[in-house]
Amino acid sequence: MLPIAGIVFVLCFSIISIPNSLMMAFIIGTCMVILGITFFTLGTDLGMTPIGVNVGASITRSRKLWLIILVSFLVGVFITVAEPDLQVLAKQVPNIPGNVLIGAVALGTGFFLTIAMLRILFRVPIRYLLLGFYAVIFILAAFVPIDFLSIAIDSGGVATGPMVVPFIMALGVGVASIRTDAGAEADSFGLVALCTIGPILAVLILGLVFRTEGSTYTPVAIPQIEFSRDLWTLFMSEIPVYMGEVAFALLPIIVFFGLFQIFRLRLHGRELGRIAIGLVYTYIGLTLFLTGVNVGFMPVGDYIGRLIGELPYNWIIIPIGMVMGFFIVAAEPTVPVLARQVVEMTAGAIPKRALSISLSIGVAIAVGLSMLRILVGVPILWIFVPGYILALSLSFFVPPLFTAIAFDSGSVASGPMTATFLLALAIGLCTATGGEATVDAFGVVAFVTMTPPITIQILGLYYKLKTRETSNNLNIKDRIQSIVRKLRPSVKTGKRG
Repeated sequence: MLPIAGIVFVLCFSIISIPNSLMMAFIIGTCMVILGITFFTLGTDLGMTPIGVNVGASITRSRKLWLIILVSFLVGVFITVAEPDLQVLAKQVPNIPGNVLIGAVALGTGFFLTIAMLRILFRVPIRYLLLGFYAVIFILAAFVPIDFLSIAIDSGGVATGPMVVPFIMALGVGVASIRTDAGAEADSFGLVALCTIGPILAVLILGLVFRTEGSTYTPVAIPQIEFSRDLWTLFMSEIPVYMGEVAFALLPIIVFFGLFQIFRLRLHGRELGRIAIGLVYTYIGLTLFLTGVNVGFMPVGDYIGRLIGELPYNWIIIPIGMVMGFFIVAAEPTVPVLARQVVEMTAGAIPKRALSISLSIGVAIAVGLSMLRILVGVPILWIFVPGYILALSLSFFVPPLFTAIAFDSGSVASGPMTATFLLALAIGLCTATGGEATVDAFGVVAFVTMTPPITIQILGLYYKLKTRETSNNLNIKDRIQSIVRKLRPSVKTGKRG
């Protein structure tokens, strides 16, 4: 978090000026985000991950296809309905009822989680599923109203937020753990990537049914704070709101796990205690994180975007946004969950540092493209379609494990920090330059989902070439040693070889 705070401080002390009250709200929000990520990560290790692994292993061990399909669908629907990021998106589409939009996204996630689980069981290569489903997305996108298109594409990244990702990833590990073949570890990744497609398709279809006529975005409210007690009141009034939202988000998971524990799992007391403590940590962490981001970060992001957009050299937002994008990945609460799982499942073959740098570069490029698109007015499909064509093309040249991890990474990177701070920054810039938020500003989440699959697969291509070079060197070394062994008898007897 410190690099993000440092960038904001440098901007506010150099090229722009923001009110001191807003700066203090940002500082408090930063502290809350740091504490929130700490508790959330610990809670995920103790609670969310064991629940997902145990449930996934249990339904797979049963060998009942109907049970796997039913549980996968229900898990996808219940968790997505409670996803906090989705609630934010639903409020920005006034011409479609919020409950209808959330329901469509939830059904899309549930359906595609079922497909993802069946893919693991039947060992279907993920690249073919991605290729087919994204082709359908490109076709549907040509018929959706332009003021709804960016929101529809963003919905995939928003739906796979901090509540959905840890549970789904752990579910995949549990299902794959029952298989004993060599490709089981690679197939445990890819669930999040496929679950990102479901909401996009569902919302695109919804956009064809509900014709929008100029959806308007509700601007971020800039708090007016005069005294220190007002600042304290601002945060204290919002904490109960997010406590309720997070409780609503965790309740379906707790109920679902409770029923599974009674009828199938029957875990021992000590393990149940660890899971309960983990859920408490998750609750505390996510409450602090969402409060800090929404109260302390969103207004600052919107304000900075507006001020830079009004500058005569507003193009400076492109490199500034890229630097923010590079460092903001570390502040996404689910990125450490993915990185840790990748290191564990690959036994360190994919270093955490290489994965993190590739992910940061991808997000930096995404934010730069988003800011450029706002300033120039480039249609979103001009970047979205070629980007995914490149990402899907790379999947035929890298190991399948890298493809699954790459597309998962894009979905994981587009978390609440992107959906709040970066999106607010883009909307502030769009407002200052006279653009339309629903057309020009929305799409930053989609770009953040799109670019990491390209950069991480390039890492996979390098890894593949490096492995091949090492293998060739070892083969040459083996040949030399074989020749030396054949020559040794001749040398000992004095004969010429």
